Amino acid sequence: MLTDTDVRQALHGVIDPEIRKPIDEIGMLGGFAIDGDTVTVDILLTVPGCPHTDEITARVRAALEPIGATSVEVRFGEMEPEQRAQMASGLQKEMPFRRPDSRTTVIGVSSGKGGVGKSTVTTNIAAALNTLGHRVGVLDADIWGFSIPRMFGLRGRRPVAFDGMIMPLDRNGVKVISIGFFLPSEEEAVVWRGPMLHKALEQFLTDVYWGDDLEYLLIDLPPGTGDVSLSLATFLPNMGMLVVTTPQPVAQKVAERAANMAGKVKQRLLGVVENMSGSVFGDGGGQELADVLGIPLLGKLPLAGEIRESSDAGEPFVWSHPDDPTTAVYMDVARKLAEFRPRRRLPVMEIGSR
Repeated sequence: MLTDTDVRQALHGVIDPEIRKPIDEIGMLGGFAIDGDTVTVDILLTVPGCPHTDEITARVRAALEPIGATSVEVRFGEMEPEQRAQMASGLQKEMPFRRPDSRTTVIGVSSGKGGVGKSTVTTNIAAALNTLGHRVGVLDADIWGFSIPRMFGLRGRRPVAFDGMIMPLDRNGVKVISIGFFLPSEEEAVVWRGPMLHKALEQFLTDVYWGDDLEYLLIDLPPGTGDVSLSLATFLPNMGMLVVTTPQPVAQKVAERAANMAGKVKQRLLGVVENMSGSVFGDGGGQELADVLGIPLLGKLPLAGEIRESSDAGEPFVWSHPDDPTTAVYMDVARKLAEFRPRRRLPVMEIGSR
């Protein structure tokens, strides 16, 4: 015979796919009824039309069947406003990555100029860290030139929001947020000045529920050293910086300016990635930049049509071509970045004093 205790303990192991906490802890378990070997479970959703109902149903059944439930019915309802407010009050409503006890490594991916493949590198490093078993988030801070939604195959999707909290979209376990998710179309222009950009970034860091188990947050920065980079330096003073450049001298020198800015605002420089290596852009510029900055060259990535095709198709190359030599380079870069954890404070690189 199934007992209330058996069922309640089993349902405590059901984790909500978005919030990643037990459904009973966050008020989603409305109740259950036992009739012999049949269990009926009531689940309260934060908003109607939740896209994860099938996944929740599967998780509830997977939890109850091992304890002897031969038939499981899952019924969905909606939280009352007071219940949603109570749930939201218990979730993140601060900038968690600034806390001294934060276990999340924040890595900004920067470049001096556009067109060097920075977003492609961000996407595939995130996919590589995810493949290694890490819990990863990606914040698309390139407000004017956002491309992360397309590269993760999330175009046209809309995040779920309730009581001032926003749930990031999920792709194979990688949490993703971008201004592109809130615009009517991919072609919509964002015509904002500094204060609006500052507020949008603040909301992405405070109003988005990243969870308390995120190991890495990659931030795809816009090219150059403008308002977005300055705002993030204020919000996240301990953010590490990864510099992406192509081998050509013009890109290398502009990328050095971005690195110099990181040094001036006391951010950590983690390394250089040379993208489009060995092509018409030449070879070796990434190593020269790394030598000038006194930081390691973490990897050299080729210019390949397959990478461009995967990005346009919304399939990160690391996932779509797991056995490709380029994927092996991305995996190696991810392993090197995985060595940089918050508890290992790196010395500040005083670039400007050279």
